[in-house]
Amino acid sequence: MRLFATGLLLFMAAAFIVLKRLAVLHPEWSGPLGYAISFTEAAMVGGLADWFAVTALFRHPLGLPIPHTAIIPDNKDRIADSMAMFLRDNFLTPQVVARRLKGFNLAAATGAFLSDPARDEQSRIRAGAANLLADVLESLDPEQMGGMVKTGLRRQLEKIDAAPLLGQMLTSAIADRRHLPVLESVLRKIGEAIESNEPLIREMIHQRANSIMRWTGLDERLANGVLDGAYRLLAEVIVQPDHPLRARIDEALAKLAEDLRSKPETQAKVERIKNELIENPAVAAWLDGMWERTRAALLKAVRNPDKALSGALGESLAQLGQALGDDARLQYMVNRFARRTLVGIVSRYGGEIVRLVSETVKRWDARTVTDRIEGAVGRDLQFIRINGTLVGGLFGVCIHVADQLL
Repeated sequence: MRLFATGLLLFMAAAFIVLKRLAVLHPEWSGPLGYAISFTEAAMVGGLADWFAVTALFRHPLGLPIPHTAIIPDNKDRIADSMAMFLRDNFLTPQVVARRLKGFNLAAATGAFLSDPARDEQSRIRAGAANLLADVLESLDPEQMGGMVKTGLRRQLEKIDAAPLLGQMLTSAIADRRHLPVLESVLRKIGEAIESNEPLIREMIHQRANSIMRWTGLDERLANGVLDGAYRLLAEVIVQPDHPLRARIDEALAKLAEDLRSKPETQAKVERIKNELIENPAVAAWLDGMWERTRAALLKAVRNPDKALSGALGESLAQLGQALGDDARLQYMVNRFARRTLVGIVSRYGGEIVRLVSETVKRWDARTVTDRIEGAVGRDLQFIRINGTLVGGLFGVCIHVADQLL
């Protein structure tokens, strides 16, 4: 389209030269040729003016630093802020989100998509949404996005009152006897640890025994007795559900659960441990790795949605979609949860999302911004030049007619 618009302008210039030459060679044709000459003359002016206008938006015409040209590159940061403000005011306010979601049955639409994702309409929607999501994930700055995710997770972890939650979980586990497999596993691990460190235990007993015990060999018998007794005790606790040590352990766990729920000293210790874990660099590295793995998995899934929705996962999602499509009460619950969740996300993170968009655009170099905006507008820019050439020619003819009449 750029070549066509430029070619049309050059054609008008060539036609102007040819027509002027014909008017000199054939004066008797000056009347009819006058209209054509006026058309080509005004078309050149209109085409050049619109070429200058379109070019001035994105760069300096002919590389000359003419004032008020290269408007978009020079105002890149202001455009980024305007885009972010537009996004915030029209999409990322709780009122707008709630209004847009009101009356929209998200659960039914999701159910229809999950129950029959192979339909042509659903396939097009899935492909378009997948490409859009992949482009968004790839265009956003990974470090800043990862930092935003980590900040959000950290804030949520800091808000959690861990001690009462752990106490309630432990109380429920003891009441339902769900702690027994964990207890038995811990006892087995203790037995394996003792077995793998038998030489070290024997050496410790040997070093602490007096010389008489070592001379008489009683230290070895003592080590055998200690190890055998430990193995026997662990085995009895594992196989006997009513073993007294189990009752002691249950009592200790129940007391710990009660302290976690109601004892300020224990709660303060758990809160201190939680904060130390959050501040630990290893946890930050784990969150970094978790975000990168999640991002890579999301990109892989959205780039190949058909494969992601196949197999057992696809069957499970189809069953979920069928339930969403048939159960009105489930739809109501899902839609209400989705509305509250999205409104809550926008309320908490809308400002950060807007700032992320603004800062991402600001980090682009001027050429990147220019190329992306020019590519987004596309052919219409060249139609401006084409229309300017043709409309300018028509006005030239009108001016020539008015000149002849006057």
